[in-house]
Amino acid sequence: MFTGIIEEVGKITAVVKGQRSSQLWVQGELIMDDLKLGDSVAVNGVCLTVSQLRGNKWMADVMSETLNRSNLGDLKGGSAVNLERAMSANGRFGGHMVAGHIDGTGHIVDITTDDNAVIFEIAASPKIRRYIIEKGSIAIDGISLTVIEITVGSFKVSIIPHTVKHTILGIKKAGDPVNLENDLVGKYIESLLLSPPSKIDCSQEKSSGLTFDFLTEAGF
Repeated sequence: MFTGIIEEVGKITAVVKGQRSSQLWVQGELIMDDLKLGDSVAVNGVCLTVSQLRGNKWMADVMSETLNRSNLGDLKGGSAVNLERAMSANGRFGGHMVAGHIDGTGHIVDITTDDNAVIFEIAASPKIRRYIIEKGSIAIDGISLTVIEITVGSFKVSIIPHTVKHTILGIKKAGDPVNLENDLVGKYIESLLLSPPSKIDCSQEKSSGLTFDFLTEAGF
């Protein structure tokens, strides 16, 4: 589990491509302090496992599903990437719950400024937009951000100068792809409401009372 608070911007030093998979070699500084084999690291928001360690570099195996769902397939030697280690049990929860499981990619439509804020407009598919709400959370390339506006076919986030400076958003431009992970809560609620009844006989169990009407009355 991650928080969406980027620890540092690292660099891809090598990409070893297989038929439908790849190996990424990533260079970092801050995250290397306690990194060990088997640890999870979010690279542009994608949860990867440390398979090898060499000095200030580490390697992760990336399977075809991940390449198909994310922008990791576009990375090459020299590419800058957002890095975040998995949240420690005693860490501060500065962002929101980020699983590191990308729902898909979008692309930057426009970048504008509003005083000290930088506004990014991101185009996304209907499958992703259905879980986006105004003032809700979304992870863009692993960065925990708040949605300020939803438009036809896209949404907008407002970003402070610190985030722009200390993540790869500072080098992004219109047309660039970004990894998107929706907030987990909405997806779990939808799954619970729409999943067919279990084959297990639950006739003797008390109903949870979780229905669309209940959620509407509760203000959701």
